[in-house]
Amino acid sequence: MEERSGIFTVRGNPLTLLGRELKVGEPAPDVEVLNNDLAPVKISSYRGKVCVISTVPSLDTPVCDMETRRFNEEATRLGEDVTVLTVSMDLPFAQKRWCGAAGVDNVTTLSDHREAALGEAYGVLIKELRLLARAVFVLDKEGVVRYVQLVNEMTEEPDYGAVLEAVGGLLS
Repeated sequence: MEERSGIFTVRGNPLTLLGRELKVGEPAPDVEVLNNDLAPVKISSYRGKVCVISTVPSLDTPVCDMETRRFNEEATRLGEDVTVLTVSMDLPFAQKRWCGAAGVDNVTTLSDHREAALGEAYGVLIKELRLLARAVFVLDKEGVVRYVQLVNEMTEEPDYGAVLEAVGGLLS
């Protein structure tokens, strides 16, 4: 498996990402993750809508909490042609608990804890921590990657404006 270093840090300390870098214009890898009821879900099941995939280390951390709440707010304005997914290595039970406590109901949380399939296929699995790096992928309705944003420092939020602009460009 490809290892990439020097592009991602936590508090300035470099970490290694596993998997190759996903590029704009490529078909999104169709991996299987788990929903909050432990049922397997394939990424391809979201085809037909513009799909925002936000990968985060853990919903139980401040930055991931803020990011997922922000995408939950934005999802209400994006309309029915857009689905927003947040994928982490958190257990599905923890994700369900967090969503209930946070009042998040416009974002679908999915767990990659079992096989780290999405982390590896999308190139965001942190080797040293077995967590997902903070990144955002925007897929068009056919499942083609149209936008990629790897947040180089794990403690920082993504550029929401750039993500929303990419989504808007696919809706017009």
